[in-house]
Parts: sequence; C-alpha cells; structure tokens
Amino acid sequence: MTKKIIYLASLMLVVVTLTGCAKWINKGESITAVGSSALQPLVESGAETFAQNHPGKFINVQGGGSGTGLSQVQAGAVQIGNSDLFAEEKSGIDAKKLVDHKVAVVGIAPIVNKNVGVDHLTTDQLRQIFTGELTNWQQVGGNNVKIVLVNRAAGSGTRATFERWIMAGKEAKSSQEQDSSGMVKSIVAQTPGAISYLAFSNIDDTVTELALDGYKPTTANVADNNWPIWAYEHMYTKGKATGLSKNFIDYILSDDVQAKLVKKMGYISVNEMHVERNAAGKVIKK
Repeated sequence: MTKKIIYLASLMLVVVTLTGCAKWINKGESITAVGSSALQPLVESGAETFAQNHPGKFINVQGGGSGTGLSQVQAGAVQIGNSDLFAEEKSGIDAKKLVDHKVAVVGIAPIVNKNVGVDHLTTDQLRQIFTGELTNWQQVGGNNVKIVLVNRAAGSGTRATFERWIMAGKEAKSSQEQDSSGMVKSIVAQTPGAISYLAFSNIDDTVTELALDGYKPTTANVADNNWPIWAYEHMYTKGKATGLSKNFIDYILSDDVQAKLVKKMGYISVNEMHVERNAAGKVIKK
C-alpha cells in the first residue's frame, strides 16, 4: 500500500512538473520580420539585443528584398515587412492597408575602382555613365580606362532609390547585376574601371566613394538633403502595430537604440534628420 501511494505521488509530481514546463514553454512568443537586405543587419542585431532583455520573446529575421517584405506583410504571412521603399512606390501593394514605421535612414553613394583616377562627379555625369553616354573615365577627367557598370538587381530597393534620384526617368544601360552588397563591393574593387553604388554602411577603403555636385556622402549632408541619394528604412505592419510587433518596433525607435546601435551599424538615425521626405519625394524641413 505504501509503495502504491509513493508511486502515485511520484506520478502526480511528474505530471505537475510537465504541466509546469508546458506552461513555461507556452509563454514563449515570436514574430517574423522579412524583407530589405539593406535593413536586415540592423533588424537582426536589434532582435538579438531585444531577446536578451525580453526572455521568451523571439524575432525571426529574414531577407528577400523590399518587395517580398511588403507583399508578405500585406498577405498576413509575416508580422513585419522591412522595406527600403515606401509602400506607395511598389506596384501590387495597397499602402492604405499598411502602417509605416520609419526606423532609420540609409545613405547611398556611387563607388568606383580605386584606379579610375576620379573622386567626384556631377549628377549629370553620373547619369550619363549609367545610360552609357560616357564610356571612358578620361571623359570625366580620369584615367584612360573603359567604364564598367555594375548595377543592382531589378527589384532592389537600393537600385530603386538610386534610379529615382539620379536617373531622372532614363533607363540604365544593360550591364551585369548583383543583389549582394558584398559582391558588388568585391567586383568593383577587383575590376579596372568599375562603378556601382552602395549604402554608406557597406563602403570601405577597398573602393573609392565619389562626391557628387561638390558634396561628400556624409551623414550631415544626408540630414540636410544636400546629398540626395538616401532612403528611409521602413518596418511595415498590416494595420496598427500591436503586441510583440509594437514592442519590438518601439525598441528599435527608442532613443538608446537610435543613438547607439543604429549609428554604430552605419545607418543614420531618424533623430538626426533635419528634413522629412514623403512618398512623392517632397522634402519638408523639420
């Protein structure tokens, strides 16, 4: 009889323990953020530090591009869609169903192989290079080297931003296309005469970044809109952000994260901007 009682007591303890574990496991909560590869590093780092401060809360982060992020969040497949573009700029997206959270700004600069002999251009010259009207660096004061274009892949938010503010509706000459920022930088660094463009955060001394119309690609110039090639980094939600999605977006927008993590990773804090720009491209001073 005693053994039976002990067995039943042990069984009850196991059941209680397992039940307790199940309740603990159920306390875990996760959301998924998908989209812009330019924004992905910041969201991944933010998700990591957020999880450290919020046990049991997980943010799954994936790339796929701005178009994927917008379409996935619109379809309700993910909780957050990351994008370099305004939803209004992407065909097939009903911006009225989405809520925009601007979490950072990314500056984009033209980069060239270090041996082209050029460190500045005008906007017109840059456009003419990408349309194929200019074909040799000697035509813009550089060395006698053929210009080699390296464009971003179609659908890239970085490419859309570059084309909007530089190409003025003109079509870029057909050339090799790359989606990876790392691959773009590597190709330009290793290819004589090569030119492309990258987010500020991806540029290092293996390539030469170009000044444009007398302005250097700096945070200060972006903040005043003296440097025109920049875009917001958006985190879109379907409808008003709630629950864990709201908590995470609020965390990314917090003064501490904006002042430290955002700037540390080469992005520009939304708090540093002296102007605002809407989906139509209209600039308003703050």
